[in-house]
Amino acid sequence: MAAYALSEAMQAFVERTCSFASKDPSLAAQREAYLRMAAAFTPPMPAGLVQTDHSPHGGPPLRSYRPAQPCPPGGWPTLMYLHGGGWTLGNLDSHDFICRPLALALGAHVVAVDYRLAPEHPYPAALEDAITAWRYLCAQPHVDAQAMLVAGDSAGGNLAAALCLALRPHGGPQPCGQALIYPLLGPGGTPAYREHAHAPLLCAEDAQACLRAYLGTPAAQGALALPLQADTLAGLPAAFIGVAQIDPLRDDGALYRDRLAAQGVAVEWLEVAGWLHGGLRAQHSEQTRSLVEAMLAWMAQRLAAARQPAQSPGG
Repeated sequence: MAAYALSEAMQAFVERTCSFASKDPSLAAQREAYLRMAAAFTPPMPAGLVQTDHSPHGGPPLRSYRPAQPCPPGGWPTLMYLHGGGWTLGNLDSHDFICRPLALALGAHVVAVDYRLAPEHPYPAALEDAITAWRYLCAQPHVDAQAMLVAGDSAGGNLAAALCLALRPHGGPQPCGQALIYPLLGPGGTPAYREHAHAPLLCAEDAQACLRAYLGTPAAQGALALPLQADTLAGLPAAFIGVAQIDPLRDDGALYRDRLAAQGVAVEWLEVAGWLHGGLRAQHSEQTRSLVEAMLAWMAQRLAAARQPAQSPGG
């Protein structure tokens, strides 16, 4: 860690995060430690927000967040959020910290998905849950199916990108945008894996361990497991990609940006200097605030553009 020049806020964030680490290597202990850490970084429930849990028949558990106001004409603009945690950690509680402020700032309906975790449920279980949740939301009368975004961080960024790829060949509502925060999209081996092999909070070895748990077998390494392996990215939704400079996954986002742009997909890109993987929780850091503000502005623009036809005179 001494090799990295971290801001005071980021250094404090690393130390506090690491204070919740468990010496017990069992998966159960690691999951408990992750949830304790997540709870420590989750502010109290804000005023003006309605939060409800529900379990659609045949689908994964969901948590909905929306402003405490009537449903707008045409239904709620909606953001489906897929949490990080290396496909092995996290649940509906672990990402309240970002879903709640997104719902309030956007004036939108945000839905978190409690997808099945690896290694008990390797690929494609988590992606199947994401697809099921997406289709369920599209069919709800209180949702504006034309104004729906998908977003995710880390492993959730992988699932958000894979969802867009999976939906592309089929009919029905597609996301009007995809927001990917330090996503894991490829098999590794990039310069960032070498440059930041021992980065705080996520080292290259840990990233590879998460991949092994998720993929299960090498045969699983197709485009829907690792979106960077897709033959083409043409026709996908516009993307916001935010990455951390000090992260073995940095180049995954950069490579995806370049391929999307080369195939005509609009991309907004932000690489945050001095930022770390997992830094989305560092809410008092200037780096995190800059990322979230840029992402919110992009999301608001995408949702407004998608709702424009429905709100035109006579529409």
